[in-house]
Amino acid sequence: MMFYLIASVVTFIAYAGDKLAARHDKRRTPERTLHLLGVLGGWPGAWLAQRLLRHKSRKRRFQQVFWVTVILNCAGLGCWMASVWRGFEF
Repeated sequence: MMFYLIASVVTFIAYAGDKLAARHDKRRTPERTLHLLGVLGGWPGAWLAQRLLRHKSRKRRFQQVFWVTVILNCAGLGCWMASVWRGFEF
C-alpha cells in the first residue's frame, strides 16, 4: 500500500505541475506520461488531482484512456495478489 501512496503523491504533483504549466503557457507534461504514472499505481492521485484541480477532467478521450489504465492497474494488482495467495498454505 505504501507503493500506491507514493505513486499517487508523485502523480498528483505531476498533474499539478501540468496544470500550472498550462496556466502559464509553459512546456506541458505529455499525456502519455500522466497515463503511465497512473497505470503504474498512481491512478488514485490522478483521480484526486482531476477532481480537486479540475485538470484533464473534461477531456473525453483522456478520461477514456485514464479509466482503461485504472482497469489495467487493478487487474495487474489482482493477478499479483492471486499469485501471492496461491503461495500460502492454510
